[in-house]
Amino acid sequence: MPGLENLEIGVMFWAKPDAAATIREVKSLGVRCGQLGVAGDYDLSGAGAKWRAALESEQFTLVTVFAAYTGESYADIPTVQRTVGFIPPETRKEREQRTYELSDFAAAIGVASIACHIGFVPEDATHPDYLAVRDMVRRVCDHAAKHGQTFALETGQEPADVLLRFFKDVDRKNLGINFDPANLIMYGSGDPIQALDVLAPHIISVHCKDGEWPPKGVPGALGSERPLGEGAVGMDAFLNKLKQIGYTGALNIEREIEDHEQRKGDIRKGVELLRRLRG
Repeated sequence: MPGLENLEIGVMFWAKPDAAATIREVKSLGVRCGQLGVAGDYDLSGAGAKWRAALESEQFTLVTVFAAYTGESYADIPTVQRTVGFIPPETRKEREQRTYELSDFAAAIGVASIACHIGFVPEDATHPDYLAVRDMVRRVCDHAAKHGQTFALETGQEPADVLLRFFKDVDRKNLGINFDPANLIMYGSGDPIQALDVLAPHIISVHCKDGEWPPKGVPGALGSERPLGEGAVGMDAFLNKLKQIGYTGALNIEREIEDHEQRKGDIRKGVELLRRLRG
């Protein structure tokens, strides 16, 4: 695998059956690293060998493997609260097992970090859901530690101070944060530049994603994602703050739209933007 530069530009992309073809398409966007998302219905049996071979042959570096889960929906905030991550009690057992399997898959392909959205963490630290999810995150961390991996929680659903309190309560050395600035805006959770200061010591990976604040007067609505540089994040301020806090990891562009060709075009523009801003 190639050694990465400080603030190397990468892409967040999703696993498809043909690993080599998927990686080649990502490389065509002008990057040589990224984060791999794995859908809940993606067959992991035997997947490790083919992905490892593809990564080696294509000289591509994965910095994180992300778990998504069957039944999740990001339609609006109430739906996210009901369906996403570790919060829904009826799916916790199967999602915990799936996360262990994802950790094993990541280990098989030589990736030292896994991540996911755990869902809305209750602000009440005595709430049964808070306690159950805290203990579940501890178990996932302990499983990942057997592979020498970190486990990263993605920002967005709750304010930075709530996430930080939960993070400290979990109390695991291999727990980290995947910082997504657009999520904080799209969920109305807080200013991402200020949140970077709050969470700085624990950030091990980032998404470069842009978005707008939720529309006023529409309860439960999420803000809209935008192409990099066209939303409310302020990518120049974001990169400057990353440098100030000493972050040197990959800048992983995430663009979540269904139009495949537009997505690729937006990512290419994002790569160019980050190259200019990175200096």
